[in-house]
Amino acid sequence: MAGSMQLAEAAACLSSLGSATRLELFRLLVRAGAKGLTVGELKTSLDLPGATLSHHIKELVAQELIRQDRDGRTLHCRANYTAMQQLLEFLTNECCVDEDCC
Repeated sequence: MAGSMQLAEAAACLSSLGSATRLELFRLLVRAGAKGLTVGELKTSLDLPGATLSHHIKELVAQELIRQDRDGRTLHCRANYTAMQQLLEFLTNECCVDEDCC
């Protein structure tokens, strides 16, 4: 997801975030900052079965909206702020360009 985001990439990201559970998961990670959260912390916060959480994490990782790092047996998830910024820029980049100016 290097450089500016294209329409298909933006649509895929928005589709991933179109699930209330994945959006909540992503927002938890955005709030957590650079440290992120462990899968166990996410499981507790979201009160989801492990397999269900794993499915949602996999979808967000596939769209590069979150990243995972392993520290021994612990898996950490972090929001990909670059991807988030690119999505926001895609959505706002041409704001009001077709509006008639006085």
